[in-house]
Amino acid sequence: MGLKEDLERVALQERELQLPAVDMKLAWELGARLRSLAVERGLGVAIDVRRFGQPLFYAALEGTSPDNAEWVRRKSNVVARFHRSSYAVGLKLALKNETLLERQGLPVSDYATHGGSFPLAVAGTGVVGSVTVSGLAQRDDHELVVEALCGLLGRDYAELKLGPE
Repeated sequence: MGLKEDLERVALQERELQLPAVDMKLAWELGARLRSLAVERGLGVAIDVRRFGQPLFYAALEGTSPDNAEWVRRKSNVVARFHRSSYAVGLKLALKNETLLERQGLPVSDYATHGGSFPLAVAGTGVVGSVTVSGLAQRDDHELVVEALCGLLGRDYAELKLGPE
């Protein structure tokens, strides 16, 4: 699947994976679901669920380092700024052969357009936070989040996942 196809599929994921609310209970359920998936698969990832300005869930699994926390912060900054997944923003820039620094003047020290941070959108309200994974290849970080959101919302992940690379 090419960049354009991935970008179209991510837009579908963002439209379809809206939540009824983002509260402490939902954040815990989503974070715990992500942690369980990662532990079952032996994945070394950091997991963050937040409403903008308020961390709600964080876990760092074996194999992560303080660098993963920085990636989480930088990726979630992209979602907070653009209300799109960090992967979608990165794909859009790649298609134009641009960077956030060139396009928006945003420093790479604070923004990472690598996959793994996904907007938490509340139906009828809009984007209120993000869920972020760091530790895998960017497309895999993104898909782990999408898989967990599908499970939380009772959606069939096979219908929304990205196609083969």
